[in-house]
Amino acid sequence: MSKGLSRRDFMKASVIGGAALGCGLGHGHFHLTYGQSANVRFSTWHVPVGYEVKTVWEPMLEELKKKTGGKIASTMYAGGALGKGPEHYDIVSKGMSDMGYFTATWTPGRFPLTDVLSLAAWVDGKDIATEIGNAMYERVLKTEFPGVKMIELNGCIQAFMWTKKPVKTLEDVKGLKIRSPGGHQTNYIKALGAEPIFMPLGDVYMGMETGTIDGIVTCPPLIISFKLYEVAKHATVSTFGCVSEGVIMNAESWKKIPDDLKPTVDAVCHNPFKTTGGLTRDVYKKMVTEITDKKVELYNLPEKEADRWYEKFQEVTRKWVEELEAKGLKAKEVVKMYNEECEKRGVKVVAFPKEWR
Repeated sequence: MSKGLSRRDFMKASVIGGAALGCGLGHGHFHLTYGQSANVRFSTWHVPVGYEVKTVWEPMLEELKKKTGGKIASTMYAGGALGKGPEHYDIVSKGMSDMGYFTATWTPGRFPLTDVLSLAAWVDGKDIATEIGNAMYERVLKTEFPGVKMIELNGCIQAFMWTKKPVKTLEDVKGLKIRSPGGHQTNYIKALGAEPIFMPLGDVYMGMETGTIDGIVTCPPLIISFKLYEVAKHATVSTFGCVSEGVIMNAESWKKIPDDLKPTVDAVCHNPFKTTGGLTRDVYKKMVTEITDKKVELYNLPEKEADRWYEKFQEVTRKWVEELEAKGLKAKEVVKMYNEECEKRGVKVVAFPKEWR
């Protein structure tokens, strides 16, 4: 996102950009130019001028073109060009686009075990989140995604609580209205004594400005992309995890990729954050600095206070596992697997019940 862009201009660019990228292209396949083998239509709910599109998706697709010698080109559909955020899995699976980024947490109950990737953990880079998610996909989660080609699966990076007023204790949280991304985060917010509110990310700025909500649980990139640092001047650094999401490819579109090019697609896109250097641990640190430079105060919970919060998060895990086990799903085993994969990479899962170790 360009520096100094006003929020009005930013939102205008987001809408126009998203529409323009898909304008007049319809849902059919594109005509290939000489020497091309495929033109991949890539869709994402991320806004066209945001961190994700500019530092990950566009560079990833450009790298794919480069590595295939121009044989695989692409066309980007960003923002709301093809549909709303929760629709993006079906946008790809049903062939409106060939490849795209979806958020599993936004379709409750559809990918029940995949929600394990959104348990509260200290993941500070999307490259690490993708390593964990891909490992979990291979071990146990692949059964939840029949009929599509899984490109990469990730659990996003840690989310904080961003508020208008300082929040330093459990008592400060009680009664607040907090926008939730869904999934475990909704139950974490409830467990802390706050009220989870559901609204599109594009409405959060005005919601905080008018007092409809008191804050939001989300990750730093979206605070920057939606300029929420203008209204959320305080952040409580207590990981809420985030959402489960990833990149899939339409099954028929994958079949049409020449066999000799498929390994290149996998190599470039299997961990797009590592490929592009976008939203990695190093970038994460820069984003946090960018936010604090906007006069946002980050408050690190003292260990004893943090433990009070995390004990409530662990109770959420126990209840979630109990509910899924009652449906015949081996959720406890999956949670243990997730903790193993995180620990291999130096990531602490604060929502992992202590007695399960």
